[in-house]
Amino acid sequence: MAGRVRQWLDRLLHKRSMQRWRSMADHVRSFDLAMLSRLRSRARAMRRVLDVVIHEADHRLALPVIGSNVIRKPMGSDWWWRPMLWMGPISVPGIASVPGKALVCDGATLFHDCRRSELTFRQIRNTRETDIASFGFRMDMFRFDGSFLSLVLDLPDEAARGLKLRHLIRMDVLVEVEKPLEIFARLNIKHGPNIEQIVRELPMMGEEVMVEFDLAYTKINEKRVERLWLDLIFEGPEMNQITLRDVTFSRRPRAEL
Repeated sequence: MAGRVRQWLDRLLHKRSMQRWRSMADHVRSFDLAMLSRLRSRARAMRRVLDVVIHEADHRLALPVIGSNVIRKPMGSDWWWRPMLWMGPISVPGIASVPGKALVCDGATLFHDCRRSELTFRQIRNTRETDIASFGFRMDMFRFDGSFLSLVLDLPDEAARGLKLRHLIRMDVLVEVEKPLEIFARLNIKHGPNIEQIVRELPMMGEEVMVEFDLAYTKINEKRVERLWLDLIFEGPEMNQITLRDVTFSRRPRAEL
């Protein structure tokens, strides 16, 4: 109740203030110089405050909306998804000297086997006009004395539901690197006691890259598919900064011939 009263008073005060300044603007040509000087000082003081509000509002409203699930998906997709790491703020936005197994957030885990960790990660807010995802994920690697670095993403149950051999699973990645490196994507499909794996190398020809996993070349048991997860594997990440601006997945049935 108190909140509604406060809102009503705010609207009333704003309306009266606008009416007052509109009246002064209508009669400004008739004011003497002393009055004009006083009004100019007050208007400039008000404009400084308004400029701060407008600047901050323009900046924040131009950013991708937190929690937005807008995705560029191929025509005919029957499932699409963006991991939470790129949708909303995570509880621990960054870690230095990342341990060999580090939970980034629910559904995302970072693995490496370095004896001495010189890896840091942090979640960043996407601010570019081309960004669709609200957040990005940045890793800084200095000396790397291990044999692997991978980010494991657990796909939701919907990815496995109704999965058929005629499906194509697609991953789109928006990635920035300080210097060239190889990135591989390994899709893991658990069906009964077995795990089918498909490995694809990301074609690092630009920031926007895409890989597809054709299930027709696998031996999955469609009736026993339980869950899916994906490993993003970074080869030779030493002295590099890797920024994943966005990662999305989609699934579509192959066109019938």
